[in-house]
Amino acid sequence: MTELPIVYSFRRCPYAMRARMAMARSRSGARLREVVLRDKPEAMLEVSPKGTVPVLVLANGEVIDESLDIMLWALSQYDPDGWLADRDNCLAWIERNDQEFKGWLDKYKYANRHPEQTEHWYREQGEQFIQAMESQLSNKDWLGGSHCRLCDVAVFPFIRQFAGVDPKWWQSAPYPSTRAWLDRWLANPLFTSVMKKYPQWQPGDQEPLFPDAA
Repeated sequence: MTELPIVYSFRRCPYAMRARMAMARSRSGARLREVVLRDKPEAMLEVSPKGTVPVLVLANGEVIDESLDIMLWALSQYDPDGWLADRDNCLAWIERNDQEFKGWLDKYKYANRHPEQTEHWYREQGEQFIQAMESQLSNKDWLGGSHCRLCDVAVFPFIRQFAGVDPKWWQSAPYPSTRAWLDRWLANPLFTSVMKKYPQWQPGDQEPLFPDAA
């Protein structure tokens, strides 16, 4: 039997979420090690000293410790829904999310740690990305166009966080198309399946298979 990779993950991390979604959809089986970020296992730090999740350790010892690279690896094995189509357009959306929106999202979520500006001001900066999404989604069902693509999967966990900072505001915000897009993801069985809770992994513990049917 071929040895399975190991994936270090943290359930609520948006980077880990998007990697797990790609792995689950591509049926890329792995042994899951759930991490608590304040108590990172030495085994993970040995293979990826930067100490962030997700980290994928392939059977040949190769380490992939960037979430987008894990997504691309998984979907290169099996991409049943064509998520890798229109790759350049998708990567542009992902780059804007990761390099621009994520910074404003963090300051919006933790505005008390960034007293230079108000929570409202940080939200407005993040809304520039949401407005671009709304423009696209007003005409298409997906950021990737007529079909779900890599960018939809990769951006979704971060929009989920943005909406969760002030749910009451989000429900009345002028972004109905983006809200509908997010709601479709939240109800998607793929998302609910990768959000299963696992106990913190400790050396010597049994490693559950991910996804469950791997």
